[in-house]
Amino acid sequence: MGNWKLFMKSGTNTKLKRPNASIPAHVEDADAEELRHPLTSTAAMGDTTMEEEEEEEEEEEKGRRRRRWRWRWWVAVAMHSVLVLSGQSAATLLGRFYYDHGGSSMWLQTLTLSAAFPVLFLPRLLLFTPQSPPLPPPSPLLKLGLAYVGLGLITAVDSLLYSYGLLYLTVSAYSLVCATQLGFNAVFSYFINGEKFTDLTLNSLVLLTFSAAILAVRSDDDPTAGRHYGLGFVLTLAASALYSLILSLMELTFEKLVRSRSLRAVLDMQIYTAAVSTAAAAAGLFISGEYRGLRREAEGFGRGEVGYVMTLIWASVGWQVTNVGLVGLISEVSALFSNVISTLGIPIAPVFAVILFKDKMDGVKVISLLLAIWGFISYFYQHYLDYKAQKKATVLGERGDARDASA
Repeated sequence: MGNWKLFMKSGTNTKLKRPNASIPAHVEDADAEELRHPLTSTAAMGDTTMEEEEEEEEEEEKGRRRRRWRWRWWVAVAMHSVLVLSGQSAATLLGRFYYDHGGSSMWLQTLTLSAAFPVLFLPRLLLFTPQSPPLPPPSPLLKLGLAYVGLGLITAVDSLLYSYGLLYLTVSAYSLVCATQLGFNAVFSYFINGEKFTDLTLNSLVLLTFSAAILAVRSDDDPTAGRHYGLGFVLTLAASALYSLILSLMELTFEKLVRSRSLRAVLDMQIYTAAVSTAAAAAGLFISGEYRGLRREAEGFGRGEVGYVMTLIWASVGWQVTNVGLVGLISEVSALFSNVISTLGIPIAPVFAVILFKDKMDGVKVISLLLAIWGFISYFYQHYLDYKAQKKATVLGERGDARDASA
């Protein structure tokens, strides 16, 4: 009995040692829990696996959506650029055709820049279908309406200044002064839109400016020379500054009031501003009394009355195509980029003039075109670098979010 009591006493005071002291207690507890409830533990592991698979599928779907968006963006930018270059070249050549064959009405030319806006209602109606996603709610209608009215009136004044500038200046001098719009736009984009400049951007601006300006050194006589050279220079310079301001204000309107970058929003802005500009130009045409001489101008037109009407109609359609492309580029990229594409088109018009009007293709035009292409590639390469940097930052951010979620 004594030995039995001694054994019981020692057993109660002795603690059992763990088989492996290096294994944490909570791990052993989890193992024990799994042994007690094996089905519950397996189900939990299955739920975790399913959640991980769902997260992977969600990430893959996000990646596909980003790739689709990138392709849509590149296609939209290319399409709007083609609209600007083709429409601007066609409208410029038709404007020259109008002056060369006896046209002289400044207010009619101003009206031509916006009067064809009703043709935009067709694509606008086609885009409005019951399956179309709703646009985000815009700003109050009064603010948006005032913005469209203001932009339309400024556009009408700008068109009139350009018309008078072309009347008083030679075509080469007119091109030189118009090239300053890129410099004005750079200033307005910096202060109004917060545009950042890099070495490639500045290089592009300089090249495109010189590309347009070099046309002024042409030595051939220009039959469109005006009498008041100084006044024409001031008016064209003011028109270039005003044009650049319009582009920056349009970008600001998209960001603050329209709040949408869709093609429908682009068409809406162009339709409403062009309607206001057309009304202002029509009022100026009748108030100035120029409408009284239009019949005589049509009868004396070098290509006949039908050619007179068709020239004005297609020039107006060309300007609407140009404006839709410009507004689209403002929506997709920036006001500065839209002006870069517009400036790129200045030396393109003489190339088409060689084909259509048998103009002489001299070395100055070739150099101007090469500089424009170089400047355009430089600016576009900067956008490509920005796109790569943004893509890298997005991937790193997603990886960081994934690590935070797993932790």
